[in-house]
Amino acid sequence: VQLVESGGGSVQAGGSLRLSCAPSGYTCMGWFRQAPGKEREWVTNIHEGDKPIYAGSVKGRFTLSQDNAKNTLYLQMTSLKPEDTAMYYCAGGGSVACFSTRPTDFYYWGQGTQVTVSS
Repeated sequence: VQLVESGGGSVQAGGSLRLSCAPSGYTCMGWFRQAPGKEREWVTNIHEGDKPIYAGSVKGRFTLSQDNAKNTLYLQMTSLKPEDTAMYYCAGGGSVACFSTRPTDFYYWGQGTQVTVSS
């Protein structure tokens, strides 16, 4: 099943955006990002019933949540910085992905949504 992200855009530093991803029914869901010329980077993921885990670069600024009734995953991003500029991808996987930061452990991906933060 294709995951679909939305909510990206352009903001100034210090601003906020909320990304959405549907459907969100996989055992483990996460967000990755990829800036031009860089490798895909893990941002956060969640195992159903557990608390999300975050990369150090976004901890305290980004919040992952899941609305099971809407089958949607959200990434609330605050205090955005220019270095957060990237294409953001939603990903889903099985139990291997739950505590993984490796893109190869996630089987399902969206097309990405662009986030651009200007200084």
